[in-house]
Amino acid sequence: MSTLRRRTFIVGGLAGAGAGVLLPKLANAIGYPFTLGVASGEPAADGFVIWTRLAPNPLNADGLGGMPNTNTAVEWQVATDERFTNIARTGTFTTTQASAHSVHVTLTGLEPGREYWYRFRTGGHISPVGRTLTAPAVGTSPELTMLFASCAHYEEGYFTAYRRMAQEHPDLILHLGDYIYEGAATTTKVREFAPAAEISTIANYRVRHAQYKTDPDLQAAHATAPWLVVWDDHEVENNYANLVRNDTNPAGDFKARRAAAYKAYYEHMPLRSAQAPSAEKMLLHRRIRWGSLATFHMLDTRQYRDDQACGDGTKVCPEADAASRTLTGTSQETWLIDGLRQKLGTWDFLGQQVFFAQRLANADGAKSMDAWDGYTANRTRIQNAWDTNGNKGTVVLTGDVHRSWAANLMQNYGTQNRIIGTELVTTSVTSGGDGNAADNSLNPTLNPHVKYFKNLRGFVKTHTTPTEMRVDFRAVDKVTVRDYPVKTVGSYVVEANNPGLQAP
Repeated sequence: MSTLRRRTFIVGGLAGAGAGVLLPKLANAIGYPFTLGVASGEPAADGFVIWTRLAPNPLNADGLGGMPNTNTAVEWQVATDERFTNIARTGTFTTTQASAHSVHVTLTGLEPGREYWYRFRTGGHISPVGRTLTAPAVGTSPELTMLFASCAHYEEGYFTAYRRMAQEHPDLILHLGDYIYEGAATTTKVREFAPAAEISTIANYRVRHAQYKTDPDLQAAHATAPWLVVWDDHEVENNYANLVRNDTNPAGDFKARRAAAYKAYYEHMPLRSAQAPSAEKMLLHRRIRWGSLATFHMLDTRQYRDDQACGDGTKVCPEADAASRTLTGTSQETWLIDGLRQKLGTWDFLGQQVFFAQRLANADGAKSMDAWDGYTANRTRIQNAWDTNGNKGTVVLTGDVHRSWAANLMQNYGTQNRIIGTELVTTSVTSGGDGNAADNSLNPTLNPHVKYFKNLRGFVKTHTTPTEMRVDFRAVDKVTVRDYPVKTVGSYVVEANNPGLQAP
């Protein structure tokens, strides 16, 4: 159990006493503006970011959420108790139409390693209450309960996994990409996208993000703990690489489309101002320390990558092994290797998007060109960096593939020589529909280092101490029906000084 203090959190309601503390500065001239809930993220030892966005009519086609074109004062409070009897910080943030009336407040000067609660108020309306945490102080290594997830296709199911994540009462949640999907609505899915067409403009992206944020299960997960987020491809367009498109539909300037997508992503995530985009560029890779227990290296594997080799797909492609090919870009690779060599904590967690370990699809040696197998020299340099530095507690956290996997990372995949790290792959929240518990796509002959596979929707739960990480693959049987219970479908232990997967 975490050494951080635990309390019951009630999602969606104001916690009694102190409800009248925040005084409205605006007339009650708009509808309820907190339809998208609240969120927090980017925990540091002295603070975090709290987020909301004002949107009384969140699905308005113009993407502005029904807000007038006037700057709006939003009052916020952070307290040390859920009843707000002990206010730690309070202030006012002024929203603008240019930022879709989103709110990003960066808190500093708080106590390390403890819970806080936060809320917002404007125009006589008060938001739901969120729970968050500061990171532990450097030099301390309290236990960490962390969940991670990816790939939430709105049309393909209900977000039950997010609700179950909230009920786990974690210290930290990671989202590893495909938070939204950009495609057009269909007529055969569980629920339908808004807007109906494939999104490509700032208004479109804002509406799609807003539709996601109106989901009560997603709101519950955001309100229960701080998040660390990174994107994959569907936040912009399927399988894009840097400024190279996957296809030409819809037509238009892809640089402008990427700029719109990045802007909307920032507007809807609890990110620091250092991550605010500039045109089509956004600095998303960053390092977050969890005391001296762990360092999170959050990676961006889309913005800087070379185009997928040999026309993408799963194939045999000698070009994939070229030394010059990069998934991370040179600057991000240098930054990552420098961080790994510093060994700032017992554990190094790489939060990233696509399958990291080698994974052969058939006996001919075909591999996915969209994953790290399409950029093998880049992968080798990174692996060698942590291996030669003696980092035994390196764990790669992965999304993207809509299945649960677990693998040992090898110094040499061809000879299966020496385990140097571990990869944990979360399945999707909904993408791929209900899945198939009987599916067995694990091929130990082709990939002896890959130890686990499960085709169900859900998330990964980890509990980390200075000596070990306990891993539970958590799943729901159906996402096409609401409110299925969650269950553990696989468990492993990773030891801090012994890389690789062990029986629990």
